[in-house]
Amino acid sequence: MSRNKLIPIYCLMVGVPVLFMYLVLKTGAELVAPVAVATRTAAAAARPASMNLFLLVMQVAVVLLASRAVGMLFKWIKQPQVVGEMVAGILLGPSLLGWVAPWISQAVFPAASLGYLNALAQIGLVFFMFLVGIELNPQALKKHGHAAVLTSHSSIVMPFCLGTALALILYPRLATPGVGFTSYALFMGSAMSITAFPVLARILTERKLLGSRMGTLSISCAAVDDITGWCILAYIVAMVRSESASKPLWVTLGGALAFVLVMLLAVRPLLRGFETSFRKHGSLTDNAVSLMLVLALASALSTEWLGIHSLFGAFFTGAIMPKSRDFVKAAMTKLEGLTVVALLPLFFAFSGLRTSIRLVHGEMLFYTAIVIAVAIAGKFGGSMAAARIAGVPWRDATALGILMNTRGLMELIALNIGLDIGVISQTVFTIMVLMALVTTLMTSPLLEWVYPTRLMICDEPEKADRRFYPGPAGRRLQPAE
Repeated sequence: MSRNKLIPIYCLMVGVPVLFMYLVLKTGAELVAPVAVATRTAAAAARPASMNLFLLVMQVAVVLLASRAVGMLFKWIKQPQVVGEMVAGILLGPSLLGWVAPWISQAVFPAASLGYLNALAQIGLVFFMFLVGIELNPQALKKHGHAAVLTSHSSIVMPFCLGTALALILYPRLATPGVGFTSYALFMGSAMSITAFPVLARILTERKLLGSRMGTLSISCAAVDDITGWCILAYIVAMVRSESASKPLWVTLGGALAFVLVMLLAVRPLLRGFETSFRKHGSLTDNAVSLMLVLALASALSTEWLGIHSLFGAFFTGAIMPKSRDFVKAAMTKLEGLTVVALLPLFFAFSGLRTSIRLVHGEMLFYTAIVIAVAIAGKFGGSMAAARIAGVPWRDATALGILMNTRGLMELIALNIGLDIGVISQTVFTIMVLMALVTTLMTSPLLEWVYPTRLMICDEPEKADRRFYPGPAGRRLQPAE
């Protein structure tokens, strides 16, 4: 499909939902939050006690053992191991352990001790978001023409639009008192529009699909989704925090803009020195790795001080690092092991300790079903429809929609941010966690059913059949000879 034909379609699929969101926000401004909501768990409310090193070490050991065991089980049933680690965190919380054996839960995870576990988890998250930024390569989108642009933007706008509309139903019943409708609706839209780039990459890697035409297209779209989604979420966090902080919103946003400009114009050129050192020594030295981590932590502190969130600074630092394939691979090899294997499961465990599935009963089951249905309709439906309109065949478009519907870990991070700043309640947090698990668990089986691996793998990506994808000038590329 030519570029000129795609422009009105783009305006229709992106512009109309944006107009609809404006009407939703204007309508919802008259709604009132409920007076009382479900109380927070002890994990979120208790004051931290003095550190008990023995207890902290035991908690870390229990979390790592459970995450590896459940992760391997999920890998055996052909699910990504990281999904099993997410489930393990929930099983260690009040949803299972706290329900079946509350005395064990209280002995291993007393509420007053969880502040230190959370501190370790937050450090792990900062390093993980730095790695996510390193892995992202926005320039890869240019390889896939206008189909990828339309698909990626539609896969953000459509679920965002439906998420804000869903707030009209949830806000009067489940919102946290004191939170304005605009903040609530924008957060729900942002949470609905996230794609879990790391989980998606792991699914494609485990199925050996990264070299396939669908794999490269979905990774490119997910990269744009991540960048756009986190920018939107950063604005929402700044807006919510400014309501209770001494700094006005314009100061926070102005500081954030100054931070971005300094990072792009002053810091980014200096980061090329890491790649120069890598070329010179043939590997990343320990000094280089230490300096990279210090920069990530400094950026995290900067954005936290500005009133956004520490994770955004770490993510942005990783995003502007050099993107040559061998440098990225070396950086991931150095940093991924400790972060993903040791620190990330602590975040899953802390999230699980804040999740109580027992809160979802009666009327809440109905709201959970609505949230899951809206999430699937927005992300899967929006991505599939946009890809099909752009000229991608039905089978390919359906597979792309399934992949883009993956939320997983990135959704958990966003939800924890929302719970920390008080924009969502404990009940909504639990409902959204269940939505993240359902949409992630359905990816692998649906993908194999709709588009079996044997049809997606390309032995030589550069010789893949590209007849369905528009070229740079809008013309259809012919199959390689």
